[in-house]
Amino acid sequence: MKHLILLYDGMADMPCPALGGKTPMQCARKPLFDAMGRDAEVGLVQTVAKGLKPGSDVANLSVLGYDPAQYYTGRSPLEAVSMGVPLGEDDLTLRCNLVTLSAEEPYAAKTMLDYSGGDISTAEATALLAAVQAELGTAEFQFYPGVAYRHCLLWKGGRAQIKALGALTPPHDITDQPVAGRLPQTAAAAPLLRMMEKSFSILQDYTAGHTRRASANSIWLWGEGTRPALPAFAAAFGKTGSIISAVDLLKGIGILAGMRTPEVPGATGYIDTNYEGKAQCAVAEFRDGQDFVYLHIEATDECGHRGEAENKVRAIELIDERVLPIVLAYLETCGEPFSLLILPDHPTPLVTRTHTSAPVPYMLYRSAEKGSGKGVATVTEETAAATGNFVAEGPQIIRKFFGE
Repeated sequence: MKHLILLYDGMADMPCPALGGKTPMQCARKPLFDAMGRDAEVGLVQTVAKGLKPGSDVANLSVLGYDPAQYYTGRSPLEAVSMGVPLGEDDLTLRCNLVTLSAEEPYAAKTMLDYSGGDISTAEATALLAAVQAELGTAEFQFYPGVAYRHCLLWKGGRAQIKALGALTPPHDITDQPVAGRLPQTAAAAPLLRMMEKSFSILQDYTAGHTRRASANSIWLWGEGTRPALPAFAAAFGKTGSIISAVDLLKGIGILAGMRTPEVPGATGYIDTNYEGKAQCAVAEFRDGQDFVYLHIEATDECGHRGEAENKVRAIELIDERVLPIVLAYLETCGEPFSLLILPDHPTPLVTRTHTSAPVPYMLYRSAEKGSGKGVATVTEETAAATGNFVAEGPQIIRKFFGE
């Protein structure tokens, strides 16, 4: 039997004034998704447990069946694994965003204009991070490039400082807001603040000598964590698996879980991603003998963070138009029964532009139940809630999916 989870990152939302009081799921034209929903189990799942931050790290671990309360050690080390960062037991990692800040001085007087550095490309970001590494890199602090605006700082021997760092703010939580009060504030975090402040002048100097497209002008450090360990997915669930994603976070989870993480050319993590390429990669993984594929699409989350209502609706539609036809054509003709689970990891509401811990809608379709009419006319947050189906613990959703 083939098993596919199609994860629309951050798709769940709340009524949005820009969409006439509707959610993107309610506005989007998604005929294939809704057609399956009419023959599927539809409901809500609590992917982020009480007391945990609603990050994509926590939520995706949960959907994959790994209890974050047991296995989560921070966001950045999951990404570091994918980047090939040599992370020792005594080391600490931090996510290093390339961001756009306003021009006011001093640094604490600035405003967070863009958490993604003007939608910076990977090539340009790599050059900027090299400039930062040349000026700020030491035996203790080392910068590693990732994808687009998402990078990593390795703090050698920094593990002992993790509890003393205090709260480090995700930049996507403070878009268009002053950074004052959101900067690293403890004595242990003082080296991080100094590097953030110095990076502003470093990137200004870099700009003076280079032609640039994006507006990134500072690093922003957050998402601290230590070396994680996950049980092998095949041992835990008895199935071989692959994770297909544009972002290092998901690839890192896959690597730690002993899953395959194939690269897809043109996968960007935004609305311009290579949808067909990701769908074809999923098919290739199945054809190569994999039992389970986790196909992650980031675009819906990025649009939510940016407050791009029309683009978030369109991202849902593009998955329906350019991903689902390819994977369904294969699954329906491969000669095996299949199960397909579609859900977001967490909500990223357009009105708040950041994650929440609210339950998310899921649609669980099994090929054997085609024509059953057991589901709903259209899959939305509202119709999912109305079914009364509720999975209270996120890591149980994959066990339901596998029929355990």
